[in-house]
Amino acid sequence: MTFKAIALSAAISGLAATGALAADLAPLVTPSELERALAEADAPQILDIRGDAYADGHIAGAVSAPYGLFRGPEDNPGATVPVDQLETTYEKLGLAPDAQVVIVSQGDTDTDFGAAARVYWTLKSSGFTELSILNGGAQAWVNTGLPLSKDAVTPEPTELDITWNNAWTAETPEVADVVDGGHEALLLDARPAAFFEGKKAHGAAAKPGTLPGAENYAYTQFFQSGATAIGQISDVQALKTSLGITEGKEIVSFCNTGHWAATNWFALSEMAGIENVKLYPGSMVEYSQTGGEMQNAPGLFRNLLNQVTGGN
Repeated sequence: MTFKAIALSAAISGLAATGALAADLAPLVTPSELERALAEADAPQILDIRGDAYADGHIAGAVSAPYGLFRGPEDNPGATVPVDQLETTYEKLGLAPDAQVVIVSQGDTDTDFGAAARVYWTLKSSGFTELSILNGGAQAWVNTGLPLSKDAVTPEPTELDITWNNAWTAETPEVADVVDGGHEALLLDARPAAFFEGKKAHGAAAKPGTLPGAENYAYTQFFQSGATAIGQISDVQALKTSLGITEGKEIVSFCNTGHWAATNWFALSEMAGIENVKLYPGSMVEYSQTGGEMQNAPGLFRNLLNQVTGGN
């Protein structure tokens, strides 16, 4: 089943339904809100996840933390990074779990938001509590007329003891249990319809298709047409009703590699304030490699043709 977009406001807002965090920053912030926060004594730390683009200009004080640091290997890009490796990364970035962190992606396309959302999810699952995403990324900052700096920042290392919180994670065995009927959850496919219908596949997936019983709610439905900043959810109850979300119902957001699905997870969990929303990080690339049951999987010939296309 494919859902139509509903419950989005044309306005882009930094005020999420879950309310403000420390330093008056909500999970989603505008460039103006971030500018004001940076002028305070307890200014947030900025993680610039764009990679090479950091050297061309970044928000002053931002630390370079390329998205690849938070991703898995080439054959399973959505796999979670081992906790000890994440801990080392966080220490080198100078992070502290009780500090306000703002994540900045490029913001050239709507798919860029997924990178920021995936990093947010990773940090939250690692015990960080004061997190925000700059809506529209670095491009929105520039479009607002705010300056960039080329001064690289070398952070002061920290010492951490990270424990992964599984509250927002759905792993393959849990997903397989849902597919087999042993556990009830709403499986929400965040991919464009062509992937859901088995007409396209990620290059690392064993075959196209989706999880049996999954519903399709493409991540793009949280964006106004042509926008790269996510839209405000104006009617949470209407969104929940359209997806069949009832009190306490578990939701598993997935895509190809846990990138697009991170956008849906962020919108439902952090913006709409819906509880029990999980991200399946490995998503269809990982699941398809297990040989588990799939829906909308094409025949062998069509499957070979699909391998020339890819996605997140």
